[in-house]
Amino acid sequence: MRRKLFIGGVLTGAATLLLAAPASAQEVYEPTTQDILDNLWVFVAGILVLFMQAGFGLVEAGLTRGKNVANIMMKNLMDCMAGVMAFFLIGYTIAYGPEGNDLIGLGGWFLADAGPYEGGLTLHTNFFFQVAFAATAATIVSGAMAERTKFKAYFVYSFVITALIYPLVVRWTWGGGWLSDELDAEGGATAVGKVLSVPFSDFAGSTIVHSVGGWAALMGALILGPRLGKYTKDGKPRAILGHNIALVVLGTLILFVGWFGFNPGSELVADLLVQDIAVVTLLSASAGGLAGMVTIWLRSGKPDVGMTCNGVLAGLVSITAGCGALYNWAGIVVGAIGGVLVVFAVEFFEKVVKVDDPVGAISVHGVCGAWGTIAVGLFAAKDDAFLGREDAGLFYGGGFDQLITQVVMVVVVFLFVTITSGALFLAIKHTVGLRVTPEEEIEGLDVLEHGSPGYAGDSLAGVSYSELTESLSTKDLDRLSKKEGASA
Repeated sequence: MRRKLFIGGVLTGAATLLLAAPASAQEVYEPTTQDILDNLWVFVAGILVLFMQAGFGLVEAGLTRGKNVANIMMKNLMDCMAGVMAFFLIGYTIAYGPEGNDLIGLGGWFLADAGPYEGGLTLHTNFFFQVAFAATAATIVSGAMAERTKFKAYFVYSFVITALIYPLVVRWTWGGGWLSDELDAEGGATAVGKVLSVPFSDFAGSTIVHSVGGWAALMGALILGPRLGKYTKDGKPRAILGHNIALVVLGTLILFVGWFGFNPGSELVADLLVQDIAVVTLLSASAGGLAGMVTIWLRSGKPDVGMTCNGVLAGLVSITAGCGALYNWAGIVVGAIGGVLVVFAVEFFEKVVKVDDPVGAISVHGVCGAWGTIAVGLFAAKDDAFLGREDAGLFYGGGFDQLITQVVMVVVVFLFVTITSGALFLAIKHTVGLRVTPEEEIEGLDVLEHGSPGYAGDSLAGVSYSELTESLSTKDLDRLSKKEGASA
């Protein structure tokens, strides 16, 4: 009996040791309080960025005509939904896949490589934050192509840009590719060292997000052509007024608030630099709005509300690249220049290039995104963890190296996006068709594309009074006759 108990004890102990061995070897990482805070902050920032979709929709709807408001809001809703699925299925892997090369990411499809937690942001936290940026890049194009684009054509575009075009730009930069900001142990550039002398810096995406959307918007509007009646026979532009300026202001304020997820969230950790980034973003947006208002006031004699809103957005886009590297005074300068620039850019594209952009998306996001990226090479003073050094800007004694890198990036993205998006829009034009018919454009896209008007009023659509009374129930007819008798 004792021998049996002894043997049983030995076997039980051996089994316990064998089962415990893998667990002790794996040493599962326990998240620290800082890890949890980092993930929660980036998650909340991602929510703010996703909420910006509402702001984009309201700005675009307000600056266009009421007969297309349902179509406008549907496109912005679909940008978000289709963008999420396209980025999940394809785009995230192309941008951040653990395999692949400096040009394209591979491996880890469908977020399958979550694995054990090892500190930092979880895979799902990073995806949630990054997919909000992808949807933002896609929805920028909607405004420039408003009021004359087939919904199914826009759906194809929205899926492709978030699945392929935007993720490739991300791979080259934030994803560790050939224009990467990654540094080696000595502080020198790794991938970027193959091409440029210093790493590229775009903290939150003036070029990576906004210019990608802006340049795609340029090609879409060019290939689509202007709205009917936008230009006279001698080529002079006519103003086609938006139907609701209140929506424009509300949308701008929503975007303003959402940007405090966009820029501070790109710090990717919960630390005290978040507030520094928030303040320089606030100052730049305010300076952009004031500069835009004063500029249009001097040129037209009136402080135009819509252009002032575009000035605010121009200031936000302009500071997005340098929000982690610029001091407050530089943020004010960069935002103010963006506010002035957007006014002249809108006039240039409308009067010289003859591009009909109802909301000024090309100017706000494309032009001001490029300006903000270049401004890093001029004003960068702080090490934002992307630059790898302090005083990198030309005005701080950093020389021309950073400025050259920033300009190269702007040019590369412009060429890549205009070529790929141009090819995409031409392919759509010659297959499913890109533009609605003139009759559909005149009538409005709400009913024709989506089955009901955006503003339906109080009556039954398409039913006359006589038709309505003929189809009423006996009880309703009794009520109607009593009402008419009382009136008499």
